Amino acid sequence: MPFKRFIEIGRVALINYGKDYGKLVVIVDVVDQNRALVDSPDMVRTQMNFKRLSLTDIKIDIKRVPKKKDLLNAMEAADVKKKWESSSWGRKLIVQKKRASLNDFDRFKLMLAKIKRAAVVRQELAKLKKTAA
Repeated sequence: MPFKRFIEIGRVALINYGKDYGKLVVIVDVVDQNRALVDSPDMVRTQMNFKRLSLTDIKIDIKRVPKKKDLLNAMEAADVKKKWESSSWGRKLIVQKKRASLNDFDRFKLMLAKIKRAAVVRQELAKLKKTAA
């Protein structure tokens, strides 16, 4: 099958547009072919268009339209937050947030660190070329 991620109850999704941008939510019910009912620990249960959701590989085992308490327990049991932060997609978004929050001086220090690292790499490469020749 070409697709591995499906819209299904218990699928964890990332909101890719709107005021809740960047939040992880769980699909708790499918309303129709365009919308799903989503919920998260830090937001009110709401309908959301599929176009606003990016499906992740994470899926938790819940029944249809669970109570908030049951959803929270299922998310803790499945360790959703840790799985997300350890995934490559999650790590990439964390790095983007860190870079966006840097101030001028932090960017300057980062630039200097990159220059120093490049110099060390260049020296080691020169040593290796010299010994190989």
